[in-house]
Amino acid sequence: MTVVDTIVYRPVRDELAYTFGGRMPVAHLRSGDVLEVFTEDCFGGRVRGPGDLPSQVCQMPYLNPVSGPFFVEDAEPGDTLAVHIMSITPARKWGVSSTFPHFGALTSTSHTATLQPPLEERVWVYGIDRDAGSVRFQATETDHNVDLPLEPMIGTIGVAPGGFEARATIVPDTHGGNLDTLLIRAGTTVYLGVNVHGAMLALGDGHARQGEGEACGVGVEIATVTTLAVEVIKKTPTVWPRLETDTGIASIGCARPLEDAYRIAHTDLVGWAADLTGMDTLDAYQLISQVGQAPIGNVCDPNYTVLAMVDTGLLPGGRAAYGGVHARLRRAAEPR
Repeated sequence: MTVVDTIVYRPVRDELAYTFGGRMPVAHLRSGDVLEVFTEDCFGGRVRGPGDLPSQVCQMPYLNPVSGPFFVEDAEPGDTLAVHIMSITPARKWGVSSTFPHFGALTSTSHTATLQPPLEERVWVYGIDRDAGSVRFQATETDHNVDLPLEPMIGTIGVAPGGFEARATIVPDTHGGNLDTLLIRAGTTVYLGVNVHGAMLALGDGHARQGEGEACGVGVEIATVTTLAVEVIKKTPTVWPRLETDTGIASIGCARPLEDAYRIAHTDLVGWAADLTGMDTLDAYQLISQVGQAPIGNVCDPNYTVLAMVDTGLLPGGRAAYGGVHARLRRAAEPR
């Protein structure tokens, strides 16, 4: 595959999207194109210091903006869109995180109602040193700070849902959305099932880093400049989002309760591994039961996200996933 073109997209505030579906495209891509895109943080850049409480400077539902959608030529329902993340660079020297009343894994919410008082709303500002590859945590009420590894990721990526739906960007589901998994980082290929003509790819919600589960509901939120390459895989459906790295494959499940997200991801991975290798389904189930991993994306969004992962070096030889698209896109991303 030859890279056809490089598109650079810098949205202004009014061009940011807050849904997957229900939007006209902002640009067109072709299979093989490279896209360099600016993405805003989940607060739209409005939270810049401890005094900028999100409830005061942000307005619902204008949270978690994405850049796009991008119309991908020749993408049709029943195809799969491969998106290879080439690089993610923090666009600013700072990131922010926060706690919210009635949001997060360790507080009462509208889904888990209790009589306890809501959590205090508070903002943490993280300094980002791109040269050192570090993120500085500074406690707000405690005398403690520590440098953490800079591990940028994209929290939200997806395509338009089917059936004329428009889904809020905070919702993860079969179309992608707010998946919040650490694995959507440079070097990873994301596979998304196409539901509408042109796929309508969009992404945003960068994190300088995040713990598994995103317990408080907010990573170290950053604006990014993200570079990616796309390829349309014709007549190959993908029901749930999938990922591929140089060493493994992963399936993503999104649902409530958490165990259903776990079941979705593992059912998909067992079937995927059996299909690629020719293994008996129960043999694949047994092997993944012993060597698989299940990192949690988030436990705070309208749906929870769980991954099922396996090291491909532990599987018998077989066909390359999606005809080897990950390796092709990775080669296209290498410096020339």
